[in-house]
Amino acid sequence: MTLSLAFTAMASAQTLPPRSTDAAGVTVTVKPLGLTPGAKTWDFEITMETHTKPLEQDLARVSLLVDDGAKQYKPSAWKGDPPGGHHRKGVLQFAPVPGNPKSLELRITGVGAPEARVFAWKLR
Repeated sequence: MTLSLAFTAMASAQTLPPRSTDAAGVTVTVKPLGLTPGAKTWDFEITMETHTKPLEQDLARVSLLVDDGAKQYKPSAWKGDPPGGHHRKGVLQFAPVPGNPKSLELRITGVGAPEARVFAWKLR
């Protein structure tokens, strides 16, 4: 990768927009944080809000990161609010995805509804 391509990839990865879904009375917002090639972890800030039911999910167990080749990656850690309550926030961490993927999807299952919520970004 040339220096200009590496710089473009890192700059665009650092400015990926947040994505949000609102379904079954639960709003989930995901913001990528520093998905750069040299990062120790790829982090996603997650905010969940509801006024209808407690948010009991273990996000480290119900989340997957999927690359453009359909390979799935489990999170390495959830650093945030524990299960319970109507407002939760934290950072979901993954090992960096190898191979400089073109796109990523974060899938979170069972938050307010059984089907997965899918948050997608183009990286290059």
